[in-house]
Amino acid sequence: MNRVLRMTFAVLAMAAIALGADNTLGTWKYNTAKSKPAPGTSPIKNLTLVREAAGGGVKQTAKGERADGTKIDDTYSAKYDGQEVMLSGTGVAWDMTGIKQADANTITEERSKMGGKYKSTARTVISADGKTMTTTSKGTGADGKAFSSVAVFDKQ
Repeated sequence: MNRVLRMTFAVLAMAAIALGADNTLGTWKYNTAKSKPAPGTSPIKNLTLVREAAGGGVKQTAKGERADGTKIDDTYSAKYDGQEVMLSGTGVAWDMTGIKQADANTITEERSKMGGKYKSTARTVISADGKTMTTTSKGTGADGKAFSSVAVFDKQ
């Protein structure tokens, strides 16, 4: 009986760890050569994302610069429940985001601009080797036109 309880506990502990895993966590550097920016926006020159576990969700900090010199410096903290939270900072087209985790290697994100036309859905996937993070976004830009983009990041 004692052995069965220990085995059950071990299986439950491993399941909890697996379900709570988020392989998007870490430091990621934008790969300009592999990425495809949305038309009509200044391409990203450099960008570093730091994603860390925080309060049952994630805290993301983004710092970088666009080709036109515009700084990217924003942060948000969100749970994986899809509820929208406010971004603070500058350099991106949206100021609200809500995230959901499909599995340890996949998250989806709904992005919008309060009082604006911008609205997009982003899907982020971590490669099998864990070294590449790819975010594919589709939606309506601030100008009201449809767009799509692909952002590729390398794990640091």
